[in-house]
Amino acid sequence: MSKSMKRVEAAIAGAGLETQIVILPDGARTAADAARSCHCDVGQIAKSMIFEGERSGALKLLLVSGAHEVDLSRAEELFGEPLQRADAKRVRAETGFAIGGVAPLGHLSQIETWMDRTLLTYALVWGAAGTPHSVFSVSPDELQKATGATLFDMG
Repeated sequence: MSKSMKRVEAAIAGAGLETQIVILPDGARTAADAARSCHCDVGQIAKSMIFEGERSGALKLLLVSGAHEVDLSRAEELFGEPLQRADAKRVRAETGFAIGGVAPLGHLSQIETWMDRTLLTYALVWGAAGTPHSVFSVSPDELQKATGATLFDMG
C-alpha cells in the first residue's frame, strides 16, 4: 500500500468511517472510468478537484459530482473569489497527492473544502483513496462531516 493510501486509510479510521479502500485493476482516471469500475452512476463519483483562489492564493478543494463540471465563470458567486486550476506541484506539496489520486481527506495541510450538494442525493458516493487506482465508498452525509465541507450548488 502506498504512503498516500495509508494516509487516506488513517484519515478514514480517524473520522470513524466504516469503509474499506478498494483497488481498481483498470484504474479510474475519469469519473466515467470510476463509475464503470465501481458499478455505480457517474453522479456518485465525488471528484476531488483542487483550485487556487485568484485573490487569496489559497487552495480550495471542491468535491464535485462526476455528473458535473466546475463552471469557473460562477466561482466568485459560489466560492467568494475567482478560481483557477492549481499547479500540480503545489497540489502534491500541500495535499500529498498527485492529480488523479487526490482524496477528499487525508491531506498534508488543512484545505478549505466545498461539496457539490448533488452528492447528497445518493445513498453512497465514491472518492479517490490517494491513487488513480484506489477508491472508497461512504455516505455523502458522512463525507461532508468528515471533510467539514461547505455545500454548494453546481448543477
